[in-house]
Amino acid sequence: MDKLLQLLDWFDDKTSVLVSLSGGVDSALVAYAAFQKLGKKSFAVTADYKTLSKEELHSSKQIADEIGIEHIIINYNELENENFVRNDNNRCFYCRDELSEKLIETAKQFQLDVIVDGTHADDLGDYRPGINALQKNGIKSPLLDVNLSKDEIRVMCKKIGLTIYNRPSNSCLASRIPWGQRVTAERLARIEMGETMIKQLTGFQQVRVRDMNGVAKIEVDSNNISLLHNENYLDEIVTKLLMIGFTSVVVDPNGYRSGNLNLIYEK
Repeated sequence: MDKLLQLLDWFDDKTSVLVSLSGGVDSALVAYAAFQKLGKKSFAVTADYKTLSKEELHSSKQIADEIGIEHIIINYNELENENFVRNDNNRCFYCRDELSEKLIETAKQFQLDVIVDGTHADDLGDYRPGINALQKNGIKSPLLDVNLSKDEIRVMCKKIGLTIYNRPSNSCLASRIPWGQRVTAERLARIEMGETMIKQLTGFQQVRVRDMNGVAKIEVDSNNISLLHNENYLDEIVTKLLMIGFTSVVVDPNGYRSGNLNLIYEK
């Protein structure tokens, strides 16, 4: 059976659903399927927890508008959670554990029976303690149950007409800070400002600015690294990153890789 039909069928025995909508392509497909099956008995919720970039928040609103699903935004501050702020290798667990609590509260408020997220098959190949937290709290993952990969998800989103289908993967701003270094509002702000500035200047879609104890480590797709070393780009980037609080700037010669900090600091 076509996997899109399998995904739609996943919702057959559900009466009402709350979709955790992150602003990315994965949860967008889940929201689409939920709305196609359940209509007004499906809701999407995005948590503005202060480590979500404005870009992701805007994307989640755009996705909900395209699909037509009712969209709820909940607000809380992860920086008030000491377990999260101390930033050990279970940071993502504490993040998703707190998110799960907020989702459960929202589901009860709107009398919704099932909570789902955008976890998919490829997520299991990386260190993702956040998935354990979601599963512990009873959050369901339709894409995982249907065994959908990231590439398949993008193809489906393009097929059904979602403009987000080719949007680069993203993660919370705290993921740019190595484990063991505290997460602060100041660091998050300069990371977000740095990434936004580089994207606007270069037009690159995939940009990470890692905050390595004040050193800005820039990661872009490997095919863009040579362009980044263009003097006109690099001089302006370095100047602006120093202006917003970084102490120095380096460009990662290996380029962007998902879970890059896990590769470095899990050793």
